[in-house]
Amino acid sequence: MKIAFVGKGGSGKTTLSALFIRHLAAAGRPVIAVDADINQHLGTTLGLTDIQTAAMPALGEHLMQIKEYLRGSNPLIGSAEEMIKTTPPGRGSRLLRIVEENPVYAACARPVALDEGSVRLLATGAFAEEDLGVACYHSKVGAVELLLNHLVDGPDEYIVTDMTAGSDSFASGLFTRFDLTFLVAEPTRKGVSVYRQYKDYARDFGVALRVVGNKVQGPDDLDFLRREVGDDLLTAFGQSPWVRRLEQGAEPELKTLEPANRAVLAQLKAAADAAFGLRDPQRYTRQAVHFHLRNAETWGNDRTGIDLASQVDDGFVLGAETTADRLNAAAHA
Repeated sequence: MKIAFVGKGGSGKTTLSALFIRHLAAAGRPVIAVDADINQHLGTTLGLTDIQTAAMPALGEHLMQIKEYLRGSNPLIGSAEEMIKTTPPGRGSRLLRIVEENPVYAACARPVALDEGSVRLLATGAFAEEDLGVACYHSKVGAVELLLNHLVDGPDEYIVTDMTAGSDSFASGLFTRFDLTFLVAEPTRKGVSVYRQYKDYARDFGVALRVVGNKVQGPDDLDFLRREVGDDLLTAFGQSPWVRRLEQGAEPELKTLEPANRAVLAQLKAAADAAFGLRDPQRYTRQAVHFHLRNAETWGNDRTGIDLASQVDDGFVLGAETTADRLNAAAHA
């Protein structure tokens, strides 16, 4: 499953994504965690020190290596230099799987040991001082879009991405690369404003969106969220002394999280698992091609000097056979 967490800055998006990642790992599920936020805090929220988080290899700095590996023997792509962040896979491309070893993971992923289980962590890299005034943060998350366009995943496998805050997530096609997007919203007018923006943007692309209330203190807060977001509200995470201890630098065990809040994490997993059965490989591939052609026309063709539309393999659908095979295998297990 490809899962995203979005929300207003300060909503608790990173904390909830880290808790969900911990919950999956504690259940023994293979997980890749991706920090794609402009503020790189997912690593520390998962228990890394500030020094360890800062030492994470940045996906953007390995972009050429990633492109060369994913290109494989695809005859429609002449070189890694001709690939852009939206270049879709085709026959001959190398595809990634969550449970495997490959040069991309070796260069960019780092294992993170949790109190229950472990995960692989990938990070886009922080927005550095040398980027100010000359770079866009979305150039850094391009590597994540490229990876997700080449990722074949199955049930009980998860890649969880902590996205950048607010509506900035829509500056690229990355927002369409997920089976389910959890939008974290506080029970305030500002808290639900990002929901309204996201809902409007996502509607035309069939993005599956569920709202997770956070910092909910009582029935009035819950009623407010129900009134503002309607049926999109999946569940709500309450005030948590456990989270407060985590934010103060302690390392509480996940099993000591308040039972009501642990139940919320189970609800998120159930929703994610249900979303897998609804995925449409044809649409997923079609949307990847759509954004690739848009990028080609606006800047890609000029930058590479070729017609990037020629990279589209019309006969290729990412994960079509693999998805059906794995669903059948799961049904007969």
